[in-house]
Amino acid sequence: MGKIFYIIGKSSTGKDTIYKRLLKDEALSLKSVVMYTTRPKREGEKEGETYHFVTEEKYGEFLEKGLIIEERAYQTMHGLWRYFTVKDESIDLNRYDYLIIGVLSSYVSTKRYFGEDK
Repeated sequence: MGKIFYIIGKSSTGKDTIYKRLLKDEALSLKSVVMYTTRPKREGEKEGETYHFVTEEKYGEFLEKGLIIEERAYQTMHGLWRYFTVKDESIDLNRYDYLIIGVLSSYVSTKRYFGEDK
């Protein structure tokens, strides 16, 4: 059975650097989980790599189906932007271990969703 490893920390503490190095370490065989967002794609970002960029309606579909693992929402000057993790076909804990980078609340929600043993 696969495990989920979480990197949590404050802004500018080196989480991204550690995350990228761990993912590159072939001996660890860790997979990443690409989060979803309703915010617009920024220059240089790639669909399915940086985030999955979706509409508010698509977010609602995931929510109705009970596929939202964890979520956060921020009111910005451009409107409400959601960031969330979806239980989709890319997460297969029967075959792989995963590395996720996030905030404490996303860790707690992910642990609640999958169970403490994961």
